[in-house]
Amino acid sequence: MRYGPNCSMLEPVNEGRDRLRELLDAVLDEDNADLGAMAADAYASPFHFSRQLRRSSGESPVALRRRVLLERAAWSLRQGATVTEAAWQAGFESVEGFSRAFSRAYGHPPSTPAADHWLPAPNGIHFHPPVSLWVHADEPVSDHVTDLLLRHDCADTAALLQLADGLTDDLLRRPLLPQHWVVEFDGREESIMDLLDAIVWTKEVWMASFAGRDFPTRADVAQQRVADLAARHERIAGEWLTMLNGIESRGRWHDRLIDALCDPPESFVISTVVAHVLTYSVHRRQLVRSLLRRSGIEVDRGDPIVWWRAAHGHHAPDTSTGQSPATQGERP
Repeated sequence: MRYGPNCSMLEPVNEGRDRLRELLDAVLDEDNADLGAMAADAYASPFHFSRQLRRSSGESPVALRRRVLLERAAWSLRQGATVTEAAWQAGFESVEGFSRAFSRAYGHPPSTPAADHWLPAPNGIHFHPPVSLWVHADEPVSDHVTDLLLRHDCADTAALLQLADGLTDDLLRRPLLPQHWVVEFDGREESIMDLLDAIVWTKEVWMASFAGRDFPTRADVAQQRVADLAARHERIAGEWLTMLNGIESRGRWHDRLIDALCDPPESFVISTVVAHVLTYSVHRRQLVRSLLRRSGIEVDRGDPIVWWRAAHGHHAPDTSTGQSPATQGERP
């Protein structure tokens, strides 16, 4: 897809290549203090580098770098950094020069923390803590199907955790899927407990990225109790749904998060992140059901239709078990 000159996203050069990431990496690299270094890092002449970025973002490379670094400095000041530390991080040679630039941009000196670290921008590209970028899309999107799937995902996970809390420890941790993994970077998921932990952990990781927090420490599944996992899920589910409700209300599903914590950095369209989380959560939840049935435990289908009916007071039975959603623990 080609984007117009006022949009914040660039046309990919070829399949699998993220040219937006490449250009922004060059602009914001700590070692690229001038236009020549930026262009060389992006394998382009200064003229073509400037023209490509300005045409696509409406902002010159130097202006974009200066603004984003000021946004990072404003965020650092709000986190307790000194003015000297913020000036050094923003690449200024003197505190006086930084103070002048900050005051022009924010309307007050850096000794007064900014209420919002984002500055006006023609392209929606902003600093996102701790070392990432957020890219606003131009086209708001609303999708009530997504809302239903998100809420069902959290409710269904809670129902499975409630069921798991009554299982024996042997059944909960038995490696019924030896050498099995869902995605390689999440490690092996051989037991019911492994799968349930991965569902919760995935949301915790992405929520940390959205909120600008450090990468979370993963709990030791072998030592974890179901009650502790359920408490973790309750916390992250509420935070996750609140955050996504805000994105929905602002129509920002096509925004991008450019995450510099990845190696190499990657840009993620928000809607694809949600689709990623939902895809693997559904797969894992259905694997849990399969393992429970193999172990002789009666469990429902996890059907969004049945859940929605129960949530709205229509207690139609789940024909796979003959039970009503209420007796199966399916609640909104």
